[in-house]
Amino acid sequence: MTTEDGTERDLLPTATPARTRAAVRELLRPHRVLAGAGFAVLVVATAVGLLTQPLLGRIVDLVTRHRSPDALTWPVLALAGIALVQGASTAWGMALVSRLGETALARLRELFVERALSLPLDRVERAGSGDLNARVTRDVSRVAEAVRTALPELARSGLSIVLTLGALALLDWRFLVAALVAVPVQAWTARWYVRHAVPLYARERIVTGAQQQQLLDTIGGARTVRAYGLQAEHDRRVTARSRAAVDLTMRGVRLVLRFYGRLHVAEYLGLAAVLLTGFLLVRDDAVSVGTATAAALYFHSLFTPVNTALVLLDDAQSATAGLARLVGVVDVRAEEDAADGAAPVTGPPGVVVSGVTHAYVPGRPVLHGVDLEVRPGERVALVGASGAGKTTLAKLVAGLHRAESGSVRVGGAEPDASGRLVGLVTQEVHVFAGPLAEDLRLARPGADEAELRAALAAVGALEWVERLPEGLDTVVGEGGHRLTTDRAQQLALARLLLADPPLVVLDEATAEAGSSGARVLDEAAERALRGRTALVVAHRLGQAAAADRVVVMDAGRIVEQGTHEELLAAGGAYATLWRAWSGSRSPGESVRAAEGGVPAGDATPAGGGTPAGGGTPAGGNTPAGGNTPAGGRVPAAKGRPAPVPPPSSAPSPTHPEISEAPR
Repeated sequence: MTTEDGTERDLLPTATPARTRAAVRELLRPHRVLAGAGFAVLVVATAVGLLTQPLLGRIVDLVTRHRSPDALTWPVLALAGIALVQGASTAWGMALVSRLGETALARLRELFVERALSLPLDRVERAGSGDLNARVTRDVSRVAEAVRTALPELARSGLSIVLTLGALALLDWRFLVAALVAVPVQAWTARWYVRHAVPLYARERIVTGAQQQQLLDTIGGARTVRAYGLQAEHDRRVTARSRAAVDLTMRGVRLVLRFYGRLHVAEYLGLAAVLLTGFLLVRDDAVSVGTATAAALYFHSLFTPVNTALVLLDDAQSATAGLARLVGVVDVRAEEDAADGAAPVTGPPGVVVSGVTHAYVPGRPVLHGVDLEVRPGERVALVGASGAGKTTLAKLVAGLHRAESGSVRVGGAEPDASGRLVGLVTQEVHVFAGPLAEDLRLARPGADEAELRAALAAVGALEWVERLPEGLDTVVGEGGHRLTTDRAQQLALARLLLADPPLVVLDEATAEAGSSGARVLDEAAERALRGRTALVVAHRLGQAAAADRVVVMDAGRIVEQGTHEELLAAGGAYATLWRAWSGSRSPGESVRAAEGGVPAGDATPAGGGTPAGGGTPAGGNTPAGGNTPAGGRVPAAKGRPAPVPPPSSAPSPTHPEISEAPR
């Protein structure tokens, strides 16, 4: 699949047919007893049902021989008994087979979700979120539908076919030979269908993933699309992706219609052969009219299971294609957990970034040879224009990405995304659907109510949580009580406290609250950071002023670092940003900001323009003024590094730039 710029996406893998079959065996192996019981009950149900045709043949013989009506009593009662026994045993057998399928499907879902959550973020980004989204939704739905409908029916139909052919042979072997006239046509039809359906459905999955990716890109970037007048271009792209998906779907419909037509030809050939054989045998007194009738009914009863089995090939092929994509993700080797072999970290860990270069697209690095050391217990703020690489560096430290070159060490070990060493809170917070207490317990499953309340109180959220209709039991998230942006951020910070990681990365975690909620969030973030090593991507310069050290980034490089006071005295890029920000504030606010107690508010320079000499990008990520409460900070370690002046060849840290993608 290609992206909008023409580069090929590195889609997540799809398992081979052999590996898919092996995965199914692995899923069913622990449930052999259940499988055997379901199969045995269905055999009994099918065998009992096959007594219907001989009894009907017996009734035909009684009528043709002009027997008394009383002779029909027992065959009719037997038919009623057969119907009851077959119905009950069929329902029982289908239930056992359905339980087997649902159990195996549940395990497959667990494995898929477990592995999908452990996939490196950069691996998912290379494939595109549409690919994983299509597997999570469409492929899982297809496999689930096949397990619930196709699997039980296919098992019952297969048994019916085998046992019915055996019953035809018992009546007279010539009836079996006549019935087999249809088999070559049916076998050829099935083979023809599989040969065309497998690649068609596999291609349809890929095109559907591309369609979903385009929709996600267009809808997710709707504001940017409208701002730059790109509606027509994106409409064209969505239309092209959708048309490709529809074309493949219609090819599938035409394939199925041709498939059905060939099956009907096989049915007519077989039934004609059985009726002709019955006529010849009755004429020669080899069998009775009732026996010939039973044979014809046997073959006619094959229409349903044979057609069901062959028609289910459509669902089976679709489900197999989806299953192969799910197994492909399950088989992705999980990255080794670097924390497993490392010694436990006691106390706040240090961070060492050495010579790190990273690129999301080959040949277009967003970080260039970055070196940074964060001492244990130190709070470091990252500032810089949009596109400077702040978020990318934060993600590398959090373990969401692996550096293309160089190394990142947290407490002497490689960071991972498990959250055991590093806790990450971003401005994009997800509130999970369900009771609020369960949302919090995602960070600490065994937390009791007192611990939950303590975490909420620490971030200033307990008061409004207690005012909710059902308190901690209030359903939030999708379909539940809607939370404002600042309250969702408070929940994220409360989860951070419950997880209790020794290192915290805040990626503009209070940037989306607005003026009214920023003060509360800054106070909550301050409490969450106490006693921990912290790396803060600062959206407001007040946050940077309150940090032990400020690191200024531009174009993927560190151009300045030092304390707030040292950088102001140096008169470099940070001083330019600070003057631009403080120029839009009252003198009292600027003084409080320098002391680490900036009230929340909008930090955009007056008029929203570019400060003189600074070149701050309009609408960019220029750190804005915020509220970082005074006090409670981790004391800075002695011997702070001297400010690093920007190299003469380095671009200005505040160069105009429209967006930071990716950062």
